[in-house]
Amino acid sequence: MKGEQPPEVIALPMRVFIVDDEQPARSRLRDLLNDCAAQLYLEIVGEAGNGQTALDKLNDTPADVVLLDIRMPQMDGIELAHHLHKLVPPPVIIFTTAYDAYAIKAFEVRAIDYLLKPIRLRRLFEALSRAREAVPIKTEILHELLPEPRQFLSAYERGKIHLIPIEDVLFLRAESKYITVHTAEREYLIEESLTNLEKEYALRFVRIHRNCLVAKAAVIGFEKNLKEEGGWLVKLANYDEMLPVSRRQQYLIKKLN
Repeated sequence: MKGEQPPEVIALPMRVFIVDDEQPARSRLRDLLNDCAAQLYLEIVGEAGNGQTALDKLNDTPADVVLLDIRMPQMDGIELAHHLHKLVPPPVIIFTTAYDAYAIKAFEVRAIDYLLKPIRLRRLFEALSRAREAVPIKTEILHELLPEPRQFLSAYERGKIHLIPIEDVLFLRAESKYITVHTAEREYLIEESLTNLEKEYALRFVRIHRNCLVAKAAVIGFEKNLKEEGGWLVKLANYDEMLPVSRRQQYLIKKLN
């Protein structure tokens, strides 16, 4: 209607979360962020000293930006970033690291933002200024940067990320565009490539069928498949269902027995 004023647009602060296993490093980042707040509208929404605690908190406390240390015990920053990517929406990741020539070169090639410790106010300000327009790192790129196989797979259920310890996984089965992760307790659905999982966990899993990988440590025996001439089934510990072994993979029967 003529003469009406447009509704006022209320700007929201940039929500920042800190992850670092060293308390002095987290305190320094808090001080620097408070200094940035004079010119950038931001809010520190939390902090964590390890990857699992960070994931638990970020499930309940959304953040726009995560300042993420790379070298941490239990779960390194690259793996945590991989799991955080499944949040809806995923936060922008800015890695923090002490001097690591390989990591820095990899980040620069892929245009991933990072801060070199000791972190300087100007660099932090620049990184945060870019963050509002940044897009989350692609999963494929994070996968390339993983220094070693992940300790966890992760599933997004009911608005939260659930970690699945890889040591609990009995087998992985491809179904349509999803992978069903089977443990002794339950099943999870994840969106990953069975081929990529086979490469990542080559020492832990073996392919028994074009759509199925089983944990080598879980195999307790084989039986002939009475419904298929010349066919075999594999028996897994703590799981009732027998899984078929394709003819192409039947050499595994001698290898794993």
